[in-house]
Amino acid sequence: MNEHYDGQACFKMDGYTPIGVVGAITPWNFPLLLAVWKLAPALLAGNTVVLKPSPYTPLCTLLFGELSRDILPPGVLNVVSGGNELGQWLTEHPGVGKISFTGSTATGKLVLKSAAANMKRVTLELGGNDPAIVLPDVNPEEIARKLFWAAFQNSAQFCVATKRLYVHEAVYDDLCRELAAYAATVVVGDGAQRETQLGPLQNRMQYEKVCDLLRDCVAEGQMLLAGGVPKHDSGYFVPVTLIDNPPDDARCVTEEAFGPVLPILKYKDIDDAIARANETCYGLAASVWSTDTEAANKVAERLEAGTVWINQIHQFSRHVAFGGHKESGLGIENSLHGLAEYCNLQTIMTAQL
Repeated sequence: MNEHYDGQACFKMDGYTPIGVVGAITPWNFPLLLAVWKLAPALLAGNTVVLKPSPYTPLCTLLFGELSRDILPPGVLNVVSGGNELGQWLTEHPGVGKISFTGSTATGKLVLKSAAANMKRVTLELGGNDPAIVLPDVNPEEIARKLFWAAFQNSAQFCVATKRLYVHEAVYDDLCRELAAYAATVVVGDGAQRETQLGPLQNRMQYEKVCDLLRDCVAEGQMLLAGGVPKHDSGYFVPVTLIDNPPDDARCVTEEAFGPVLPILKYKDIDDAIARANETCYGLAASVWSTDTEAANKVAERLEAGTVWINQIHQFSRHVAFGGHKESGLGIENSLHGLAEYCNLQTIMTAQL
């Protein structure tokens, strides 16, 4: 709180006060991590929280709530589990002053519409169709593994996974060959088995969405460098799939797969690559790969994304702001900016009688 005196009145500026009750709604892909991203700043700012986990992954969050009972006073953290209608009740409830939601853009729009009825504060961390741009000076053999895991970590069930890979024509063929060769060594299977590197998709709904996208790729005659439509239906296992230079209007390019599907797109001119990377309603994150960091920075500055990594990816910190541009969200998580999202700003002006 800053105080200023102008000879007649005292101004107390930048007073941050708690909002009150925060409704936190978390997805199924990282249920505890993303819950903590909301709980820590909300509680630190002096709010109480009603936390609703995804109906697909409620148990770990319920256990977290049980453990917190011995730490937090009664009523400070409340975990409620249920179906999608519970989220709507929470966003509409007049006693809730803020909603912090992580999930799809489509659902985020519904949350925003519902919260507007009583002007709730909102933080929305939504979907992404994150591009990576590879400049022609890279060594394909050296970066293939990094790019693979940038795309396929957690079986690509990750809002900031690389979902479109733009590669300069000078290194395109070599990088495609390295990625396909590495993909052939990665074991997809039961996570209880020691050799497994990638597990199944989390739920039937998501599995069907990804399979439908892959069937569309086959029907449209797109060339697959690896993977394809699953050949059996014993579990929600989808092979790592690399698609060779599909057209920009293909579904695998325009849609967020949220599964192990990666289109690799060839470009010749960097201005064209940047324009194509930006040609999306999303703007969550991106990455640029080059031995020339100055050139990479110039590319990064032109990308319409809240976070751009250079020669790395998926680096987060409680000190670093994270948020999306365009339809990838509203507001910020992490950092002091994220903490301020859980406060109201109040200015008190006092005059002497």
